[in-house]
Amino acid sequence: MKHLGILTLLFFISFTGQSQETLDLVTISGRFATPQAYDSIYDGKAKEFGAMLSLVAPIEMSERSIWYNSVNYFYWHVDNDEDMPPEIANPIDLHGIILRTGLYQKLSEDRGLQIFLAPRFMSDFNNIDIEHFQMGALVLYEKKYREGLKMGFGAMYNQEFFGPYLVPLVNVDWHISEKWSMVGLFPVYGKIKYQVNEKFSAGWSHFGLITTYRLGSPEYQGDYIERKSIDESLFARYRLFGDFYAEGRIGYALGRSYAQYEADQKVDFSIPLIGFGDDRVQKNVSFHDGVIASLRLVYSISLADRNKTN
Repeated sequence: MKHLGILTLLFFISFTGQSQETLDLVTISGRFATPQAYDSIYDGKAKEFGAMLSLVAPIEMSERSIWYNSVNYFYWHVDNDEDMPPEIANPIDLHGIILRTGLYQKLSEDRGLQIFLAPRFMSDFNNIDIEHFQMGALVLYEKKYREGLKMGFGAMYNQEFFGPYLVPLVNVDWHISEKWSMVGLFPVYGKIKYQVNEKFSAGWSHFGLITTYRLGSPEYQGDYIERKSIDESLFARYRLFGDFYAEGRIGYALGRSYAQYEADQKVDFSIPLIGFGDDRVQKNVSFHDGVIASLRLVYSISLADRNKTN
């Protein structure tokens, strides 16, 4: 049990971006956005809502190896007061299930390697077939540079419905002081946190990732929706009781869009912010960026306490 606690701690420091003291096993969240006007054509406003469920579970294989498993479910809904052509998705209802499974290998006392497969099911839950699935992978090499600072470098690849998408990654786990820390897998997500006391912490949160979803209804003829949003938020997290926490966030969604494309509209190759050979024509109309808020309920264990007792 002692080895399991230590290895689990090392693994989740490097991969999930959580602080060294806690490990989030279960997260349930809801995301709300203020209604926003469309860029053109329509007079109504788009109303966005989202939900997320995350489960994580490591399995110890040896003193140096952990097999990591996680399942994340995402739901996005966009409604409005407008009548749109039948070939345009309205309302928008999207579901994403992302599995991450693979090996964390400790190479030495201050070095490690992560290799994961990340298959995805991205759909509107209509007429499901193989075209609603994607394949992805992640590789990350990490190194401890000094006490309180660990960094990792690698890449994430996913075969999106628009084509190949590669994201260079920088993993940061930096305990700046007793109260301040920065953790994250940039540019996907990250946090700067101030630990006020044992029960309460606050700071800044970042999340930004492109995802694509297949539309299965016959009127959309295999179209897909590309969702973009860079969420910059302030957060506050409070320990309710035992290992249960509540976390609230309020911020702004930048560059947000739910762009609908025909199935054969592809990109040669894409990295964050840049698409090579992108001549696609968007079928629907985007709406403006705006204020977002979310509430999370988290079951999180204290690794520090458990390591002391193991």
